[in-house]
Amino acid sequence: MPDVLGGWSVSVAVAVFAVAAVVTVVGSTRLVALGDALADRTGWGEALFGAVFFGLATSLSGIVMTTVTALADQPELAYGNAVGGIAAQTTAVAVADACYRRVNLEHASASLANLLFGSLLTAMLALALLGTFAPELTLAGIHPVSAALVGCYLGGLRLIRSTGARPLWEAVQTPETRPDVPQGHGTLDLRAVPWLWGRFALVGAVVAVGGWAIAVAAGDLVAATGLSAGFVGAVLMGVVNALPETVTAIAAVRRGAVTLAVAVVLGGNCLDALNLVVGDAAYRGGSLYHAAGPDELFVTGAGLLMTALLVAGLLVRQSRGWGRLGFEGIALLGTYLVVLLVLTR
Repeated sequence: MPDVLGGWSVSVAVAVFAVAAVVTVVGSTRLVALGDALADRTGWGEALFGAVFFGLATSLSGIVMTTVTALADQPELAYGNAVGGIAAQTTAVAVADACYRRVNLEHASASLANLLFGSLLTAMLALALLGTFAPELTLAGIHPVSAALVGCYLGGLRLIRSTGARPLWEAVQTPETRPDVPQGHGTLDLRAVPWLWGRFALVGAVVAVGGWAIAVAAGDLVAATGLSAGFVGAVLMGVVNALPETVTAIAAVRRGAVTLAVAVVLGGNCLDALNLVVGDAAYRGGSLYHAAGPDELFVTGAGLLMTALLVAGLLVRQSRGWGRLGFEGIALLGTYLVVLLVLTR
């Protein structure tokens, strides 16, 4: 088993955990401006660019967390980080919604691409659950469901992009709908596209380093405190894993890029589901899906429920609800609260 943990004391692990979390927040804020400019300059649009490239950049820390913990023979931490991040990131939509004062965020950001990414995420989470109940076998150290997850993601991206070129469904425009149209980006508009890509990659790398530090600190916390891997992986690591998407979504809302705000969350969630493939490949003790415990499977089911609620919100497009949140925002917050209560029992 590779020794990838730091052997830090509890106080050092907590300090590293906190500092790395701050790094992910600062880095993610910078990614918003760069990503919004690239979405317009490349012609990809906020929804597709946000779900793919933003999702990758903000998921880098989570990918590193899962890889490090899987290599350290802590599969429950690895699995819990991925699915816990999905639950926490989906809740981030409700947080971003509360920051958008004009109307319910799902009303303003409804788009075919966001709906399809929600459907893709549902399929990927269902595949992960099916893998748990499938025969426990591996080929070259990887469970067949991991190959199915990769195929599902790539096929989904192709379908979403081709559907966007000739859509047969579109959201009804209302006075509060914020269409995805190119906007000014200040001094960034004076920069060449290669420069923007370079800065985007550099900031993403910084966020990834933060993910490594968090993973090492989390492993040491489990070893030193006796906290359950389910709680540390799905709650502590999951929440920090969700910080980049949360900060990015709120910052995007502040900039008026509401389609990007939802796309970042859904795209990041799809990549977190794909993150299970990374953990499965890194874990040498067998199938990562069969190493998941009851807590991890519970959080996977919660992720499925929360994704369905978010897609329903995008379809219903309630303009206003309680406390500026739609029904889905209230349901998302309530569901995540129940997840926390169950995991801390």
